[in-house]
Amino acid sequence: MIGNLIKKIKETKAPICVGLDPSLKFIPDFIKREAFEKYGETPEGAAEAILTFNKGIVDRVHDLIPAVKPQIAMYEQFGIPGLRTFKDTVDYCHEKGLLVIGDIKRNDIGNTSASYAEAHIGKVKIGGNSFSLFNEDFCTVNPYLGSDGVKPFIDVCRENDRGIFVLVKTSNKSSGELQDRISDGKPLYEIMAEYVEEWGRGLTEDGYSEVGAVVGATYPEMGRALRKLMPHAFILVPGYGAQGGKAEDLKGFFNSDSLGAIVNSSRGIIAAYTMDGYKDNYDEKGYAEAAREAVIRMRDDINGCI
Repeated sequence: MIGNLIKKIKETKAPICVGLDPSLKFIPDFIKREAFEKYGETPEGAAEAILTFNKGIVDRVHDLIPAVKPQIAMYEQFGIPGLRTFKDTVDYCHEKGLLVIGDIKRNDIGNTSASYAEAHIGKVKIGGNSFSLFNEDFCTVNPYLGSDGVKPFIDVCRENDRGIFVLVKTSNKSSGELQDRISDGKPLYEIMAEYVEEWGRGLTEDGYSEVGAVVGATYPEMGRALRKLMPHAFILVPGYGAQGGKAEDLKGFFNSDSLGAIVNSSRGIIAAYTMDGYKDNYDEKGYAEAAREAVIRMRDDINGCI
């Protein structure tokens, strides 16, 4: 699957993905009104509004980008209707030719970990049949239960040509409370990077592994160091834009071939129509067009630096 991602990045000349992390406060009133008229102010109404909003964004940006990254918590909060919308969003993005990185950050061991992996990037067997359920192309994995929490995902990747991104150095301010702790003379995030490189051996395509890493744009010096420790791992880079990450800080996340990383932006794209630099030109009905402009700006900003 990593080969497909590389191919689409080269085709679009856009090493970026759009985070489909919708909050009701971002969704234009006209979309919410229509959904609530149909389903009421209920979880079903919220889920309908989110799906309509997502489709509008995807319709206007799918030709510009290789991938999207829906964060499952934004859907789970609305219960079963929200999970249906998560699945419908994944399916719609696939219809539009996009790869999907399911931001699920699952973490467990043994059969439980295998069940998460099968549900999201593998196949669930029922009698003589098998089903791809949520059917993402990649998913994010929390590794802090150790190897036996990650290896079931790797096994599913091998069997189904899928990929994972393992949390190594996350973009949030408090990440250092654990990830920067020194063990055997190294920060924990460097030890985790060594595991990522090891876990990916034997699962490479076009020089990159199906086992990638999550490293926040908010820590550029650490990003440069981690790039050297994980030469074969693709890096998913959150934190650009709304969280403070800047394009000039991203060069060190990429290899000399200008590949090796994909940068995510969520609010900065899907809520662009509410932000300075856009809101004077777009009303709420232009939310998707504003998102398209934000993608173009982001693409050009990053390419200008890498």
